[in-house]
Amino acid sequence: MKTNRLGKSDIYLTDLTLGCMSIGTNPTKANEIIDAALDAGINHLDTADLYDFGLNEEIVGKSIKDRRQDIVLTTKVGNYFDSAKKDWHWDPSKLHIKNGLKDSLRRLQTDYIDFYMLHGGTIDDPIDETISAFDELKQEGHIRAYGISSIRPNVIREYVKRSSIDGVMMQYNMLDRRPEEEILNLLNEHDISVLARGPLAKGMLSEKGKQQIEEKAQNGFLDYSRQELLEIYQELSNTADKSLLSGTAFRYDLYHPAVVSAVFGASSPDQVNSNVAHHEAAPMTRELYASLQAITKPIKYDKHR
Repeated sequence: MKTNRLGKSDIYLTDLTLGCMSIGTNPTKANEIIDAALDAGINHLDTADLYDFGLNEEIVGKSIKDRRQDIVLTTKVGNYFDSAKKDWHWDPSKLHIKNGLKDSLRRLQTDYIDFYMLHGGTIDDPIDETISAFDELKQEGHIRAYGISSIRPNVIREYVKRSSIDGVMMQYNMLDRRPEEEILNLLNEHDISVLARGPLAKGMLSEKGKQQIEEKAQNGFLDYSRQELLEIYQELSNTADKSLLSGTAFRYDLYHPAVVSAVFGASSPDQVNSNVAHHEAAPMTRELYASLQAITKPIKYDKHR
């Protein structure tokens, strides 16, 4: 599997990432999913302290502890949570970020994080304080690189100007092309990598897309009505070959030079293996890329400012 450099760091991650949020809370089943991803050649696992209120990190940590050195491990911080009460609130302070890292290291059974991300962010945050926390953790050797998980253009621009982030995770797919309008080129110009989450748009860009649209998009998706989604799915299937649509969706994201990895979720080993197999199909051509863009629309960010 191809690997790409994360920003200006010395980290190289595979162009597919297993997002661990959907692996569940059964350790045995979760371990099977992670094993399937690693056995398929994926080297990057993405989790967050908030997922299942810390339990996800514990499960991931136990699963990878015997082969930690072979894995690029990402986790996130910024939400102060109470696992007993099942509630949380936003806290991007230096104190919380540093304490959050200690807790994540313990749960993940490791002494460093490869890529540490702020799990959100608003323009009203104490951004310089947040950046200082990550810079100090990097200097201290607790993390190798840092970034933010955000779709807010105004927040992303501030981190581009003020920090040394190596990557940004954001939702990006053929139906959600908002990053193309004002983010992807900006990040590419500054050697900041993009990790594209949701490449299959909740399964609507997969071989079972019609079923997923009917089940999950009764009220539409972003600026698309349910009927538009069904029509677009048919056009995409005709253009890209319905049996290969998942792979086309992955390769669409990875076509832009800023995008280094597509982050997908899986709830079974079969889903992992299917996504990897589809991803390895024929490469994206400029002509196909343009055809896919003509079918969908370049919607813009509105509320997320």
